[in-house]
Amino acid sequence: MQEFHHNMFDGPGVRIHYVSAGTPPTDGGGDRTIVLLHGWPQTWWEWRHIIEPLRSDGWFVVAPDVRGAGGSSKPEGGYDKQTMAGDIRALLHHLGVTNPITLVGHDLGMLVAYAYASLYPHEVERLVLMEAPIPGTEAYESSLATTKYSANKLWHFHFHGAAGNEAETLIAGSEFPYLRNFYVKLSANPDAISMADVKRYVADYTAPGAMRAGLELFRAFEKDADDNRRVLSEKGKLKMPVLGLGGTASFFLPVAEKMISEVAENVTVRPIEDSGHWIAEEQPETLLRRLHEFIQATGEK
Repeated sequence: MQEFHHNMFDGPGVRIHYVSAGTPPTDGGGDRTIVLLHGWPQTWWEWRHIIEPLRSDGWFVVAPDVRGAGGSSKPEGGYDKQTMAGDIRALLHHLGVTNPITLVGHDLGMLVAYAYASLYPHEVERLVLMEAPIPGTEAYESSLATTKYSANKLWHFHFHGAAGNEAETLIAGSEFPYLRNFYVKLSANPDAISMADVKRYVADYTAPGAMRAGLELFRAFEKDADDNRRVLSEKGKLKMPVLGLGGTASFFLPVAEKMISEVAENVTVRPIEDSGHWIAEEQPETLLRRLHEFIQATGEK
């Protein structure tokens, strides 16, 4: 039986909805915390298949809706990934998490996870990055500069990132087909995200302010790039073990090792077979296996 606990945390300038499973440290839980950061256009729901197995394996699992998504509030600003990393850090402090965490980020949640690890490296024991380019890296810049690659894979980065509200205006009224197009075309297994799941995500992203907030994530990429380059220059590459995971039918694997190696010293890249972009929903069992292998190899407590 799955036991997901829904709670709200009032952080600085934002209210964060989060789902947890297992016993938190403040209630006598252990020191094994894993944090799951979802991507766009998703919510904590993308992790629904792996939360209970992780809890059963002894983890305290925290899966928040990031700023602007799902049940979290939609403030006007703060969508640069360092500010969003601060949201997650404040939540973990509220939960009494003091030992280094295992941090997993997918899609734009991966950018928040990277920002967290780069700002607070001693608070992250190991880092898992899935399916997104990191602004500020040479790999990111070359991907956007490659016309064919950018047009086929990252076209929405330009559309969503444009200043003004043209994107919101053009999407308004067509949210269901627009969002479903991403779930279908970026997957190897289109049935992994069911029609009921699509309706759930669309309901979240048609809530007041939600689409604007989601697009602000993309509009912050230029600031994210500047922030990432500055922190890399000041602190150097990440020292904790970093695992890159990409679907074999997606864009990430060919660029993952080169890109992550620009920002981290201890990098492993592994494939998720028969998966597109939506790894946690297309191949949850393989994802769990890869996580277990990585945790074992990097010194499970």
